[in-house]
Amino acid sequence: MTDELRDLAIFRADLHAHPELSHQESRTAGRLAERLAGAGCEVTTGVGGHGVVGRLSRGDGPVVMLRAELDALPVKEESGLSYASAATATSPGGRTVPVSHACGHDLHLACLAGVAGRLAASGGWRGTVLLVGQPAEETLDGAAAMLADGLYERFGTPDVALAQHVSPFPAGLIAYADPPTAAGAELRLVVRGDGGHVTRHAARAARNPVPALAALVHRIDGTAFDEATVTVGTLHAGERPNVVPSVAEAGLTVRAATLDAVDRAVARITRLAGEYAGAEVTVVSRVPQGANDPVATATVRKAHEAALGTVVTAPGGAACEDFPLYGVPSVYWYVGAAPRTGRVGHPHTGTFCPDPVPTLRAGVTALHAAALAVLANPSQITSPSRYHGRGAVAEPG
Repeated sequence: MTDELRDLAIFRADLHAHPELSHQESRTAGRLAERLAGAGCEVTTGVGGHGVVGRLSRGDGPVVMLRAELDALPVKEESGLSYASAATATSPGGRTVPVSHACGHDLHLACLAGVAGRLAASGGWRGTVLLVGQPAEETLDGAAAMLADGLYERFGTPDVALAQHVSPFPAGLIAYADPPTAAGAELRLVVRGDGGHVTRHAARAARNPVPALAALVHRIDGTAFDEATVTVGTLHAGERPNVVPSVAEAGLTVRAATLDAVDRAVARITRLAGEYAGAEVTVVSRVPQGANDPVATATVRKAHEAALGTVVTAPGGAACEDFPLYGVPSVYWYVGAAPRTGRVGHPHTGTFCPDPVPTLRAGVTALHAAALAVLANPSQITSPSRYHGRGAVAEPG
């Protein structure tokens, strides 16, 4: 293991042991800011919440954005690692929940720190690199928050944005998918009742919202949504069995290959909700499918093949991202993280356990090679003017 990889593995282990939920990423942001500043970046914090922007500039040339995510998930870690997370946090609903990096964002941040050091130390490139630590990716509203806080006006509009994500492929393998990410929406369903002592419900004097929400969830779960996948991920009502709650809530995700298919599913859920005690439906977040720019992708993929060897094409999955909200030509790829022996586990579970060293080695190299390829080939970059205004079809709500 090289000194660089050892240092990045230690940095990643620190982030892994101290994960933070979306919108609560203050420590993580501070640690990333320290690393970027140490690499020679001009660093700004507090962008769109806890967002971090590191800027490396070498005169006139393309503007390239490299993005990684700061936040972790409300999942209890069961990896058995010596640096496994034992962290807890208060959820938006006021409950104490376990927290872990069950999606690999700690690895993404370590790769971003690594590529900052490489770019700062290497010559032969001109332009500007924006190294972005984005908050609140898991809630799909961090990119929109950074844009609303003037990300492009303050730091420059990227000609190309680059991002990567770890995946349960063999560690070190680079894969492209088409589309790279699905379209999606997050919904909140609310059924309201009267609340009060259970005796009022027994006497039919109080409306209990729990049975109505349960019936609605059962109906949604049994409905075929054609092109979309609808998942009920949360249910919450009340705190005590002898108190009828006044509100019952459910959280849903909708995933599909296109935003039109997501919207049709949301419209159908809204109609179903109206049939059950007038349930309220709120679209918490909404994002389009990802789309790799063909010109920039050809340049980046060629660089990946030269730096890392075989690059594969994988089928598109149902994972979605708010990365498409940045609204500029982009390239998004996957970095294999599964160990040669044992199992990596599934993302968003407590057993997700990437193999850090080969994953970091490939991730840093892939991000570095991609950035240099774009910086060295400005004539091959697709102009942002070909794209619709950023976030135009995907604003939260």
